[in-house]
Amino acid sequence: MKITSLTIGAALLSLMFISCSGNEDEIDTQPPSISMDFAEASPAQCAVFQRGETLPFEAQFTDNFELGSYSLDIHHNFDHHTHSTEVNDCQMDDKKAPINPWLVIEGYSIPSGQNSFRASEELEIPEDIDPGDYHFMIKLTDKEGWQTIRGISIQIN
Repeated sequence: MKITSLTIGAALLSLMFISCSGNEDEIDTQPPSISMDFAEASPAQCAVFQRGETLPFEAQFTDNFELGSYSLDIHHNFDHHTHSTEVNDCQMDDKKAPINPWLVIEGYSIPSGQNSFRASEELEIPEDIDPGDYHFMIKLTDKEGWQTIRGISIQIN
């Protein structure tokens, strides 16, 4: 009886190892990507927008496994700090202290199971904000938590 129990136990244990080793999941080690390399992409580096108008956002997101979510962060750059991930620099206004700067921090979900997604939002620029230099930050996170950030400098008049 002991030999039969040992044999069955060993067979079950072997079967478990065999079944587990054949189904190893790939590990996601790559961050997602943000593409702005198409005609409708917005905003472009150094783009100028007007208070009281709409700022269109359009970007293409991809990931090797599955996308998670994205967020948009718009904040003033009156002190000339930098987050830019773009190659070219923009003409900037003189440094100044903010009085009523525009601030946007919004998160958006991406439908489950997507490894490609075209993001599109319309952001209303308030009429009463300080004009000047702003940063438009796009933060994209995949399902595993890898994040990519794209920083674009814009001007609001």
